[in-house]
Amino acid sequence: MIKAALFDLDGTLLNRDASVRKFLMNQYERLNKWLGHIQKEAYIVRFTELECRGYVWKDKVYQQLIDEFKIKELSSDDLLKDYVNYFKYHCVSFPNAIEMLEELKGRSISLGLITNGLGTFQMNNIMALGIDTYFQTILVSEWEGIKKPNPEIFNRALNSLGVQPNESIYIGDHPDNDIRAARSIGMLSVWKIDAQWDHVDSDFTIQGLEEIPPIIRTLSVPNCI
Repeated sequence: MIKAALFDLDGTLLNRDASVRKFLMNQYERLNKWLGHIQKEAYIVRFTELECRGYVWKDKVYQQLIDEFKIKELSSDDLLKDYVNYFKYHCVSFPNAIEMLEELKGRSISLGLITNGLGTFQMNNIMALGIDTYFQTILVSEWEGIKKPNPEIFNRALNSLGVQPNESIYIGDHPDNDIRAARSIGMLSVWKIDAQWDHVDSDFTIQGLEEIPPIIRTLSVPNCI
């Protein structure tokens, strides 16, 4: 019997690729006085390449952009502050996120969220999506002092919700940080397909968030897996 569903943020609830692109287009337009000598698409593509889907922090990314594109009168710190302050206004969720969370909440499923990243930055993004009130517990790696795939951050979330690993399911897109880590402590796992990986060994695989409630309904049936 599943009592709790826990989620990753980036790539699972937050459409990070779309959000980053939306932000960069806006940043380019707002700072066009200093960035206008660069072709817009070249700026967006190079940023995306350098940041490796969020695994390279933006101070290094922006310094590289400044060097490569010969950006004058803006420092990497200026661009980083702009990113931190404005990214939250460009957050895009995957389709059906709110509807899915509403359905799970209506079924009295406890909800949690575990994300790597900087505390205030990630909380701003969560709030920007309008999903913060659905979760009984939200753990951000900076505030916890540990990050996925460390199993301790998963155990903290489960303890906060008062459920056992075998009563919970974890939904994420990363094969190691999300799926393998959750399974290592006995949670069921749902891999939200990401084209970056060909195959992930998970209990369930989904294309869209609307597929989660039916999975949980199925798991409410005894001996369903």
